[in-house]
Amino acid sequence: MQPEKRPRHIAVIMDGNGRWARRKGLPRNQGHKAGAESVREITRECARIGIERLTLFAFSTENRRRPKIEINFLMRLLKRFLVKERAEIMDNNIRFTAIGRLGELPAGVRKELQHTAQMSSANTGMVLCLALNYGGRQEIADAARRIAQDVAEGKIAPDDVDEDLFPSYLYDPQMPDPDLLIRTSGEMRISNFLLWQISYAEIFSTGISWPEFRKKELMEALAEYSRRDRRFGALSKEKDRL
Repeated sequence: MQPEKRPRHIAVIMDGNGRWARRKGLPRNQGHKAGAESVREITRECARIGIERLTLFAFSTENRRRPKIEINFLMRLLKRFLVKERAEIMDNNIRFTAIGRLGELPAGVRKELQHTAQMSSANTGMVLCLALNYGGRQEIADAARRIAQDVAEGKIAPDDVDEDLFPSYLYDPQMPDPDLLIRTSGEMRISNFLLWQISYAEIFSTGISWPEFRKKELMEALAEYSRRDRRFGALSKEKDRL
């Protein structure tokens, strides 16, 4: 794939772990374990082919409504992933980060998140970002709250607030907008993910469940992306000439 046809930033809604497990007659937890294997393979492949950033929707604010036993399992799985994957992250020159209301996560998870982010902070390759305890509406509300506070304290004026200033108050002000949003398991919803950032993202939905989404499926998504005509509201140079 030619570099100019390759997305800089891929965002993924990793859906279908539980349904994959149910189809195979397995407990839901086995679906989450299999999903972690897909995270490893997709992360490695994206880093190899030169994707600049990969953002994975790992745990939403809505997921907190799930049974406590499943949430506890997910938090333990996340801790193990963060520790186990450190060698992989360093070997592939990946810089790790996370977004969301991270302060509400268990202390042990926060500790491992911080450790992995710190040890990889000098890496110069792809950025791997996990969205944890994350919701797009919550991110926008939190940004608006901080803006209101800065206005009240006289740090900025109301007229300063525009679409250029607003992203500087989001969880990661350095995050470029995603070029490609992938959703697995056949759903056609955004599910409260990166609502501000995906305004012009190309959307690719596949019926494949996340535990089955591997290198082959990633290449299919990238091939489809390369065929899209991204106009950003303008006319196509090739097709829409007057």
